[in-house]
This record gives sequence, structure tokens and C-alpha cells, in this order.
Amino acid sequence: MAKAIQAAASARVLLNTGDADGACNRAYYAMFDAARAALLASGAQVGRTHKGLLNAFSDRLVRNGPLPKEMGRLLKHAEAFRYVADYEGEPVELGDAQAMVEQAERSLLPCKKSSCQVNERNRFRRLG
Repeated sequence: MAKAIQAAASARVLLNTGDADGACNRAYYAMFDAARAALLASGAQVGRTHKGLLNAFSDRLVRNGPLPKEMGRLLKHAEAFRYVADYEGEPVELGDAQAMVEQAERSLLPCKKSSCQVNERNRFRRLG
């Protein structure tokens, strides 16, 4: 979860400097890393690719709970913005980047509330 928190903080810094593309990239990775942490905390397998992880997150944690369906939609939406930010010629609008950063910050809350933690071997687990 520490990696997700750091990516969200980096996204905010980049947004504050006017780097919309960089902010979208880091916002996506904040959400991606939070999804990975949640999967690991639940004991689920984590995909080896971005698509694999996104599908596992949707299948294991969103489709039938415990996370709201909106979390899955936001992650897919962030992936689309990251693609534009990283690979398209036109930059992401600053307002869109601000929305992405705010979504990334909100997406960290469910995992923080469920006490996802990193143990000494850098593997995530749910305490409780």
C-alpha cells in the first residue's frame, strides 16, 4: 500500500506544477497499486499484466463485493486516461487530471480502512 500512497502523493505534486500528463500517470498507478494491495490482502492471485490485474480486481473484489462497482469503473477510467497521457499526442486537460488525482486519493480509502499492511517480506496482508 505504501507504493500506492507514494504514487498518489506524486500525482498531487505533478498536478500542482501543471503537469497534467504526469499527474494522470501517477494517479493511475496509485489506483493500480492499491488494487494490487487489495488483491494480495484478500489472498487472491495477482495477474502478471495490467490487464490481468484489472480483471482479477474486478472478478475477485468488485463484481460480487466487497468493494463497490464504482471502484472498478474508476480504475478502468484511470487506465484510459493514463493511456492518453502516456501515448497520445495531445495532453490531458488539467481539469481532467485534477479529477483523476482526486479519484486516486479517494480510491486509497477502502484499503486503508480495511487495514491492508505490508509485512517484513513486503507482502500485503489484511490485519484483523
